[in-house]
Amino acid sequence: MTAHRNLGFVAAAATLLAAAPLSAIFQHWTWLVEAAIVVAVVAGAAALSRLARAPLWGQIIAMLAGLTLGLTWVFPGGTELLAFLPTPGTFAHFGELLGASVQDMRTYSVKVDDVDSLLFLAVLGIGAVAVVVDVLSVGLRRPALAGLPMLAIYSVPVAVYVDNVPATPFVVGACGYLWLLVTDNVDRVRRFGRRFTGEGRDVDVWEASPLAAAGRRLAVVGVALAVALPLAVPGMTSGLMNSVGNGTGDGNGRSGHGGGRVDLFAALSGQLNRTEVTELVKVTTNEPNPFYLRFGVADELTPSGFRDRVPVGKAVNQDLPDPSGRAGRNVERQRYRATVEVTKNLNMPLLPVYAEPVKTEDLSRSWRYDPNLQVLFSDRENSRGKRYSFDYVRSTYSPAALRAAPSRPADDQVLGKQVFTPQVPAVRKLVDRLIKGKQTDYDKVRAIYDYFSVENGFTYSLSTKGGTSGDDITDFLSTKAGFCQQYASAMAWLVREAGIPARVAFGFTNGNNSGGGTYVLTNQNLHAWTEVYFGGIGWVPFDATPAASVPGSVRSAWAPDTEALDEPTPSPGSTAAPGGVEPSAGPNSPDRLDKDADQGLSVGAGGPARQSPVWPWWAAGALALLALLAVPALRRSALRRRRRVRVAAPVATALATIPGPRGEVRDIVVGVDADRARADAHAAWDELLDTLVDFQVRVDRTETPRATAERLVRETLVEDAGAVTGARLLGRAEERARYARDPLAGEELHPALRSVRGALAARADRRTRIMAALLPPSVLLRWRTTMSERSAQLVTVSGQVRQRLLRWSPRRLLAGRPAR
Repeated sequence: MTAHRNLGFVAAAATLLAAAPLSAIFQHWTWLVEAAIVVAVVAGAAALSRLARAPLWGQIIAMLAGLTLGLTWVFPGGTELLAFLPTPGTFAHFGELLGASVQDMRTYSVKVDDVDSLLFLAVLGIGAVAVVVDVLSVGLRRPALAGLPMLAIYSVPVAVYVDNVPATPFVVGACGYLWLLVTDNVDRVRRFGRRFTGEGRDVDVWEASPLAAAGRRLAVVGVALAVALPLAVPGMTSGLMNSVGNGTGDGNGRSGHGGGRVDLFAALSGQLNRTEVTELVKVTTNEPNPFYLRFGVADELTPSGFRDRVPVGKAVNQDLPDPSGRAGRNVERQRYRATVEVTKNLNMPLLPVYAEPVKTEDLSRSWRYDPNLQVLFSDRENSRGKRYSFDYVRSTYSPAALRAAPSRPADDQVLGKQVFTPQVPAVRKLVDRLIKGKQTDYDKVRAIYDYFSVENGFTYSLSTKGGTSGDDITDFLSTKAGFCQQYASAMAWLVREAGIPARVAFGFTNGNNSGGGTYVLTNQNLHAWTEVYFGGIGWVPFDATPAASVPGSVRSAWAPDTEALDEPTPSPGSTAAPGGVEPSAGPNSPDRLDKDADQGLSVGAGGPARQSPVWPWWAAGALALLALLAVPALRRSALRRRRRVRVAAPVATALATIPGPRGEVRDIVVGVDADRARADAHAAWDELLDTLVDFQVRVDRTETPRATAERLVRETLVEDAGAVTGARLLGRAEERARYARDPLAGEELHPALRSVRGALAARADRRTRIMAALLPPSVLLRWRTTMSERSAQLVTVSGQVRQRLLRWSPRRLLAGRPAR
């Protein structure tokens, strides 16, 4: 049984090693810690079930129960009992996580941040593989087949990772599998017997035979070839799914394969919250005064705020929509070219581009373009380290052109979704006041845009609470202090309330111009602004955030800086846009000395969410685990206390005084409770046997009590006179209780037990004493025996039920009917 337990723990460790390739998917190691906890619980449940000699189906049930308890502890739903006992609410929470994981698998790209749904799916899969590996390796003794579920884990990063899957995790997983095979082979040899050579020399079980040495060399060569071959063969250095899954499109800007929605805040976490300046993008363009470089859009508005939706589109190497043909009066469209270099500090499934790209270069087919959102996205690759070029059309508008733009058609279902807003009476009242008397969409938008000015009390601050829900927008409009996300979301909400389509865009403001049209963009240039739709023109940007508070901010003729007194002519090399615009103050300007840098933005969630502390759950789990481990010791203590009370009670019922033959006075027992004396002797003897089991002293149930006592004295207690006397007294009392008419009475059995236990404890080593105190083997043995008996009873009852059901078999009834 010990060998089986060792093999079970090796199977659990091999499963964790086989999960090493998942490190290529997740950004952090949280998944490994949680998987280790769950796999340890599964392995512990398997070991306890084998200790109780449960059948294979009982072991499987125990492991599944352990998997459920582990998942409950690691992914609590808030309704658990004692922090790890699942309830119906727990399983409903698991179902929600599984449902969310289906969507999140299409949402995030590698490497993935710590998303609960994806972590739950990974840990659940690893735990299930641990169960299968244990059954195959220990239960069925087929460890070679255990490589199949281990290989299933490795297939996950191979299928979704866009670059080469690192070789190191594969080697680690292969070593775990080989470790499992070697351990099983050693266990089989040990069970078979001793090894020896033809000359009669003993061979240690770990000493390699020529055949075993050849097998180990073949294993090493196989692993080395598996790692080196993909590096040497052309065409094997990309992800397995890199060349498939790219739809050709249906002509409407939609492909057969939808892209993934990305939580912009999660994709940029670790970059936006840094206090130091981090370079993210370098862009070179031939446009004299470019606008913002953008990478994402949030156009779905729910009661909880704005959120981005799943983009869809066709491959970027196909023809992209060209807006040049829509040029109208007072609308200027010019074509420019830009080259973008993304550093390794920016990792997301979106690529920064200027609005309205018409042609791309140096990008694979896995990158697609959504013409509605005007974003480049991929569900196979990420932006880290990418370098690409593209042509784009820059559109500039005059206020007259926007005033002449027609309103949104009432039957346009796509744009109709862009005007939906939850009911917020305060916002509705404010919008009605702002747009009162305005006839055109542009005049309504300008009235809302001009409202977010310093004259109306609005200021820039990162210390305010983030968020884009109705309550958050109301708070922002009341306090009039916030950062780019709140300005952009509030303006988009108000514009939608006026019946005009609007959305929130994300990207970079203009960074430092290093010359030659090259701009270096850092985390301080991350920004959010509003885009408004005008009929016949398209989406037009409006940046309501105070320009002086955003480094590299750009204003335009249709959305001027409300704080500027004059409109200076842009100087060469400046970042101003056409139409009398100027860049905002830099990070070291006087206007920014008392303001925070706009370093962060989020979608729907605002600033960093305040989460409840996790340590109470871990503390409760630790206490529950300690309580669970203390159950055997408490059971042993209660049993010993109950026996001690029984043994210490007097059994004599009456005493009489009579003269002796020489005139002395003698006391004799007149009446004795024989049944009580026998019960006391049996309790003392049972306590002695349990003590022997706890201190690992052999117990032979076929011996008589006196023979057991004499063997104990001879082999263990020979040096302790008090313990010798106590052991013989206990043996004599049990023997009299079993075989004599009158049991032994009037003797103190409890002191005898105490002396024997003290002698055994003094003789035992430290490990034995600790196990006897914390995990008494006598209790575990009794539980194992009880479970075996119950299991045998269950098998017997199920067999009887089966036999009775067979008696009522329709086939048997039909066979007994006479033929017509």
